[in-house]
Amino acid sequence: MTPPLALAVDFGGTKVESALVTAEGEVVPESRHRAPTGRDATSERLQASVREVMEAALSGLDGDLVGVGIGCAGPIDRARGLVSPLNVPAWRDFDLRSFAESVLADNGLDVQVTLEMDGVAITMAEHWVGAAQNVDNVMGMVVSTGIGGGLIVGGRVITGPTGNAGHIGHIEVAGFEGEDTFGKATSLEAIASGPHTVAWARRQGFPGATGEDLAAAYAAGDPVAHAAIHRTGQAVGQAISSATALLDLELVAIGGGFSQATPDLFDVIDETIARHYFGFVRKVRVVPSGLSGEGPLIGAAALVHRAELLPPR
Repeated sequence: MTPPLALAVDFGGTKVESALVTAEGEVVPESRHRAPTGRDATSERLQASVREVMEAALSGLDGDLVGVGIGCAGPIDRARGLVSPLNVPAWRDFDLRSFAESVLADNGLDVQVTLEMDGVAITMAEHWVGAAQNVDNVMGMVVSTGIGGGLIVGGRVITGPTGNAGHIGHIEVAGFEGEDTFGKATSLEAIASGPHTVAWARRQGFPGATGEDLAAAYAAGDPVAHAAIHRTGQAVGQAISSATALLDLELVAIGGGFSQATPDLFDVIDETIARHYFGFVRKVRVVPSGLSGEGPLIGAAALVHRAELLPPR
């Protein structure tokens, strides 16, 4: 009997990836492909990139395709399948679900396409095979080019009516001011994402240009890099404290490239949460993602293989 496979698609601000994923949450070797997206890409270029990675992944199909899961940077409209990824201006209310269905049809396939915000997908991945297994009150977070999140409460995925529940990158954090990129310099993403942390450090005289530069400088003992990481950890810790006060979370799993800048980032987050006045907030555990860089694809596949956790569309 051929194994059931999901086609996973992860669409973000710098790249789109696709791969085939088994019902055990394993990415099929050689099926993973990526193509660029980006702030300056046209809609036609973005569509070409999505088609390219989907068709490349499908070229290695050796089993039953049981569905397609798409995790996309938000905001989204889950009922209509529309996406408006904040860092990709060319797509505003773009019908990504219908476009994916057309790619499948062009390749002789007719299976259901499920679209959710990427934070929802990554949280489902952590709950399925990552750091949040057997924990039923979870927030998954991504700290990278942007900051996203998703929620599982009482063992069920919380999407909200539009699909944007868990958008923790756009809650306000008291006592900080970041970049006015989105018209809201006090939002967590404007303060603590990788690029915005680097931008703050550069205003303090840091000569580097990337998160990798900042991580290297931190490891070398650079005081500005230390101040930047500490500031970001405090902001993330405050946001997690607020989310836990609202939802009584047990665990927060954080992935994304910038979350790996230094393990000390998690120490600052923990220290910040430990100062909260409520014991039920202080109890929340904050851990690194239990997944490799395949986590977003595993999460997109979870939209298919673990669909029972999702609310009706």
